[in-house]
Amino acid sequence: MPARSAISSSRRQWIQAAAVLAGGLLAQASVPAQAQGEAPWPSRPVRVVVPFPPSGATDLVARVIAQRVSQELGQQLVIDNKPGAGGTIGAAEAAKAAPDGYTLLFTTSSTHAISPHLMPRLSYKADKDFTPIAHMADAASVLLVTPSLPVRSVAELIAYAKAHPGQLNYASSGNGTIVHLNTAAFAAQAGIRLTHVPYKGTAQSITDLAAGQVHLLFDSIPTGMPHVASGRLRALAVTGDKRSALAPNLPTVAESGLPGYSSVTWFGVYGPAGMKPELVERINQAFNQAVRNPDVIASLAKQGVEPAKAQTPKEFAAMVKADSARWAKVIKDNHITLE
Repeated sequence: MPARSAISSSRRQWIQAAAVLAGGLLAQASVPAQAQGEAPWPSRPVRVVVPFPPSGATDLVARVIAQRVSQELGQQLVIDNKPGAGGTIGAAEAAKAAPDGYTLLFTTSSTHAISPHLMPRLSYKADKDFTPIAHMADAASVLLVTPSLPVRSVAELIAYAKAHPGQLNYASSGNGTIVHLNTAAFAAQAGIRLTHVPYKGTAQSITDLAAGQVHLLFDSIPTGMPHVASGRLRALAVTGDKRSALAPNLPTVAESGLPGYSSVTWFGVYGPAGMKPELVERINQAFNQAVRNPDVIASLAKQGVEPAKAQTPKEFAAMVKADSARWAKVIKDNHITLE
């Protein structure tokens, strides 16, 4: 009897061990391939291409968000500035990277909703060569006028422009820029005729606006409002769907005389085409979580930027598609070119 009990006990142990081994093999078979052959993302630093110069608006926003994502993931996100041709050089480079999540693109409306309609020979297809990942933030502009212009609201500006067709000049930071497009869209919707005066940047345009050589300008809120505070310029409204925290007393263009008008520069994250859905979702969650951190929100606010409502990659793609269609119409209707 003792010998038989010992044999039975030994057999039970063998059966139990076999069952554990079989269960382990089944469990291993169900683990995604990444866990078997690759370390989970991110196991090394992630390169984030910013297709605009260092210290510019996009660069500053990208660095604030990337720093928080790095802290939350425990892995460094390295900003790599690749400026040139309105952001299209850096975007094209990011599109050619491996779709493994270790090269991302932090960009704006310019490369994916505007440039494709201004540069038909782009080396990338905005809707095919990238994987949309996350909509990060939005930045509205402020409508500024020279103090010598006898208007104090959008409604008064529109009325004055209709009474003086073609006599008002507006400044921009160059042909095809968001400043140019904002004003073209504004004039078209208001039914007024304005004369475009393009500049190389906004510094000289601010000087000329204060002197009355040009009459209006859509500028970024952080750069424009100090001139309003000093009395050099007058602000009429902001271009977003809601008032800005940097200028809470200013109405939106829509509520101040042009219902339905809205324009913001969006910031978003892309990867190369062909990324795995589970990887895209992981990155989407990491960035959406980071941009909702109170410190990040406060830092962005200083740049006149507000976190976007959290979106799935599909929702982000749909938003960009609609924005692209809108700017395509503005560009076509106003015969805007880069020449």
